[in-house]
Amino acid sequence: MIALTGITKRFGNVVAVNNLTLTVPNGQFFGFLGPNGAGKTTTIKMITGLLQPDRGDVRINDIDILSEPEAAKRFIGYIPDIPFVYDKLTGEEFLQFVGRVYEMDEKSIRQGIDEMVSLFHLEGYIYQRMEQYSHGTKQKVVFSSTFLHHPDIIVIDEPMVGLDPQSARLLKNTLTDKAAGGATVFMSTHTLPVVEELCDRVGIIHHGKLIADGTLESLQSDETHRDSLEDIFLKLTYEESDTVAIRE
Repeated sequence: MIALTGITKRFGNVVAVNNLTLTVPNGQFFGFLGPNGAGKTTTIKMITGLLQPDRGDVRINDIDILSEPEAAKRFIGYIPDIPFVYDKLTGEEFLQFVGRVYEMDEKSIRQGIDEMVSLFHLEGYIYQRMEQYSHGTKQKVVFSSTFLHHPDIIVIDEPMVGLDPQSARLLKNTLTDKAAGGATVFMSTHTLPVVEELCDRVGIIHHGKLIADGTLESLQSDETHRDSLEDIFLKLTYEESDTVAIRE
């Protein structure tokens, strides 16, 4: 479970996240939406402990990530918007490294790597240096490192960028299966059809504030017509300055 209570983050005079309170329970696939600069990635970095809120609390499975960061982070698997790998390592070496960071025993690491290689079809690449990988193959290794320790909390920032259709479908199925198995999945993306397809619940952030939260059906019921998620998103985040910019 992810529980955010009144979290606020400033960068100078800019309030990136403003008094955000949100709970995502076990087994829920949550889609986190917002325009560029709305505060999505800042929120995710506070959830994963990469940034500290100026005010408020972040709890992972009821553990305060500020006071017990190592204990909380053991439950998290994180796929950032710009995945990072060590190019001079092979995929095998990278996954071994990640497993040891999470203090997995050698048998569990070996079993986990074999499972991930099979799941993401990495058989022809796992012993090559990652500097030889395509962008999509690097992403598959990052996905593998995220799922290797079977996290209870999966946090993802723009996961589909650069994936071919087969890989995108595989990732969607994997995330859906994880949520069905009881994991909390927190996904930020601009790809609204993916959110409509996968997510049990949707939150929309704008100027650092949560302006909508609910199932797609509940968000649609607040409108006079059964609009698509795209229509709802555009209505809620519309600003006059956007129209002016388009005209110019």
